[in-house]
Amino acid sequence: MSRRTPRPRATAAPRITPASPCPCGLPAAYGECCGRYHSGSAAAPTCEALMRSRYAAFVVRDAAYLLRTWHPETRPPGVDFDPAMRWVRLEILGTTEGSAFHSTGTVTFRAHYTDDGRPDSLHEKSRFVRYEGAWVYTTAVFVD
Repeated sequence: MSRRTPRPRATAAPRITPASPCPCGLPAAYGECCGRYHSGSAAAPTCEALMRSRYAAFVVRDAAYLLRTWHPETRPPGVDFDPAMRWVRLEILGTTEGSAFHSTGTVTFRAHYTDDGRPDSLHEKSRFVRYEGAWVYTTAVFVD
C-alpha cells in the first residue's frame, strides 16, 4: 500500500443547463437570464445585470466572460478558480446609477460561498463604467 499526501478536495463547477435556475438569484432559467450574456447573444443592460452575470460566471467558471466584461485598464491576464470554492448565493444590497441613462454605476453585494465546505461571504462595492458602449467592471472596495 502506498502512502499519499492528502490533496485539497476539488469541487467541479455545478452542472448548469439553459433550463437550470439562474445562479444569480433572479427567478429565471439560466439560458434566459445570465446564460445569454455569457454566450454573447445579449449584453447586460445595467450594471446590476452585469454584476449578476459576473457572479453567475464565477459559479459556472466562465473565465472568458469575466475577462471580456472587465475594463482593459484593470483586467488581469487571467482568472484562476479555486477548486475548493463553491459560490452558493448572491445578495444585491444596493445600486447607484448604472441604468441605460448612465455612464457609471456601483453595485454593493454580498456573495456567499463555501471554501472547502466552510461557509463564508464576500461583501463588496463594485464600480462599473460604459466602455465601447457596454457595461464593464472596473474596480471594487471590500466592505468588510
